[in-house]
Amino acid sequence: MIPEERTDDPGSGEESARLQPAGSVREGCDPLAQTLRGRLQSRRAQVHQQINKELRMRTGAENLYRATSNAWVRETVALELSYVNSSLQLLKEELEELNGSAEVDRPAGEGVSVPMIPLGLKETKELDWSTPLRELISGHFGEDSASYEAEIRELEDLRQAIRTPSRGEAGLELLMAYYNQLCFLDARFIAPTRNLGLLFQWYDSLTGVPAQQRALAFEKGSVLFNIGALYTQIGARQDRSCPEGTRRAIEAFQRAAGAFSLLRENFSRAPSPDMSPASLSMLERLMTAQAQECIFEGLLLPSTEAPQGCLAQLRLAQEAAQVAAEYRLVHQTMAQPPVRDYVPFPWTTLVRVKAEYFRALAHYHAAAVLCDSPSAEVDCPALSQAFLGLPATPGPPGAAPQEQEGRRMLGKAHLKRAILGQEEALRLHAVCRALRSVDLLQAVLAQALRRSLARYSELDREDDFLEATEAPDIPPKTQQKPEIRAPSFSRVKVTDIFHRLGPLSVFSAKNCWRLVGPVHVTRGEAGFGLTLRGDAPVLIAAVIPGGPAAAAGLREGDYIVSLNGRPCKWWKHAEVVAQLKGVGDEGASLQVVTLLPRAEPPSTGEHRPALGALLRGQKECGRGPPAPGRASPRPLLGWSRKAKRGKTRGRLSPHP
Repeated sequence: MIPEERTDDPGSGEESARLQPAGSVREGCDPLAQTLRGRLQSRRAQVHQQINKELRMRTGAENLYRATSNAWVRETVALELSYVNSSLQLLKEELEELNGSAEVDRPAGEGVSVPMIPLGLKETKELDWSTPLRELISGHFGEDSASYEAEIRELEDLRQAIRTPSRGEAGLELLMAYYNQLCFLDARFIAPTRNLGLLFQWYDSLTGVPAQQRALAFEKGSVLFNIGALYTQIGARQDRSCPEGTRRAIEAFQRAAGAFSLLRENFSRAPSPDMSPASLSMLERLMTAQAQECIFEGLLLPSTEAPQGCLAQLRLAQEAAQVAAEYRLVHQTMAQPPVRDYVPFPWTTLVRVKAEYFRALAHYHAAAVLCDSPSAEVDCPALSQAFLGLPATPGPPGAAPQEQEGRRMLGKAHLKRAILGQEEALRLHAVCRALRSVDLLQAVLAQALRRSLARYSELDREDDFLEATEAPDIPPKTQQKPEIRAPSFSRVKVTDIFHRLGPLSVFSAKNCWRLVGPVHVTRGEAGFGLTLRGDAPVLIAAVIPGGPAAAAGLREGDYIVSLNGRPCKWWKHAEVVAQLKGVGDEGASLQVVTLLPRAEPPSTGEHRPALGALLRGQKECGRGPPAPGRASPRPLLGWSRKAKRGKTRGRLSPHP
């Protein structure tokens, strides 16, 4: 839907203060950051450029191979193609390692925790907005395009800034501000049968291959993708050893999942693999699983409100099983084509490691329930429900064993499954070269294995000649399911850069109009003979036949854009009524805009000057157009809401 516009008139003096000073660095932009993530992004950009160069060379070589019939040339080209393909493979492997690096977003705290998977931002090239916007402003809107140089420069500076956002809330606000401006551009300059003619190019975040599209929706979708990616980096960097850091990490991953869900629902024709529905569904599930993992880590923190004893260990076992189930689902999604063809191998491996690790944790906490809790605590409905499906024991079917020896043997069985799972996680960790360099992950897995082995040795006895009963799976259960939350675009207030062109309900590329006037209207015995309604611009809702307005040529459906030489495109209904009531017997001079059918091109008559005369009239009056208010565009990739019209405010009276 179209962004809301406020019709306040703060004065023209705010126009220069609103625009960004030339050469200044925007808040939220960090182009010279010398952090590890900044160096990583720079290297990724270089790899992107090299991949693009190799792709062009391969395309040229393939064309030459198909075009020539000379055997020697074909042999030389084939050799060159093999070299180019080898170079491309090496570059993609390097990019895969950069994308799969979990070390760059190490949590800020000193506690030992499993690293998360952050997503790299999409890279883009510089873009020249000036040519197509100047043509639209002068051709369709009838304005002097030279007077909009400051607005065009403001838009270009904003897009340049979002190429290097800072890794924090300021960077998120910068991306959201640009996204909101794209919503304004979409509503004002994009027509159903015409685009801006710009070629938007973004590099795929997973493969590094450039993708191009002329639709503005691709630009909006790429920015929305980067908003979600930046949320993943913010969540991965939080200190999850304290409750506040855990809460922020959960919120960040939920927002990231919401951004990818929003993108998947509103952008179906993706030119790059990372924005395909399959990839976005995988990323949404991955962020949900990481949020669930943070919820589990929050339960491990000391808290006076958390349950103690048997119930606490039981909840930890079920929550760990829930995290493992979430990661198994993510791994199944990653293993399906076409996602498996371009998802980084370290991601797939780390997801499998986490699935094994948390399933082992579930068995460890189940063993703690059986071996550490008194018999009275073990005999509870919640525990019996958690152990449904166990072999028959000297108690009710499906209940946890009550005898101490039986609980010890079953605890050993759970510890055995925990040890096997942790050993499998360490084996998978050792297989991946990128994960082997992550010392933090290896430390977590090794610490968990040592703890399980120590506990198993405590329960093991020399006279245990019988094998322990096979421990059942722990049913997954959670008391806090992650919520998929869309990014809060409404909290970032922006002003339409091109507000001077007029309200979007009328002055957009979707409409055609002609400027009529100045038209002189005198006051009759019954007033001006017209009815007004609506705000910004005020609409002529009705014209009395034979009245002064009808005699002057005004028609129902016209919009008043100038009153006595003063531009009033942004005026409210009450302001226009007050000005008309205040005129004397000499009457009022009006300029109106008449909307044309879409098939009829805009034209001008003898007394119908170009719309650019409005701008000159504003300068002559010494008053610029009122700046619009703040807007909060909805986070959609397309707009479909029709312009609203207010209710009839009443007919002008004959006397002020």
